Amino acid sequence: MAIFKTLAAVLLVAIFFNLAVSDMVIKNLVESDPPPQIDCASACAARCQLSSRPNLCHRACGTCCARCSCVPPGTSGNYDACPCYGNMTTHHGQHKCP
Repeated sequence: MAIFKTLAAVLLVAIFFNLAVSDMVIKNLVESDPPPQIDCASACAARCQLSSRPNLCHRACGTCCARCSCVPPGTSGNYDACPCYGNMTTHHGQHKCP
């Protein structure tokens, strides 16, 4: 009988702790600000200015910018400035974003 009471007490403490932690997580998610919107057209124009296939570059960059809300600086590389942009890949494992 003592084991049952101890087990019930531990279970109740675990439930209350879980409720407190989940309440803190929900509050933190609600209070965060949305990411700032950028002008994808001008950011992609700067990114694709030296591309040999500008139409393809603009289309791919625009898709990536819309999903990530950022475009790395420069005409190529610098993926560390925008990890979402750099981590997007095609089905063949190649970088999707120029």
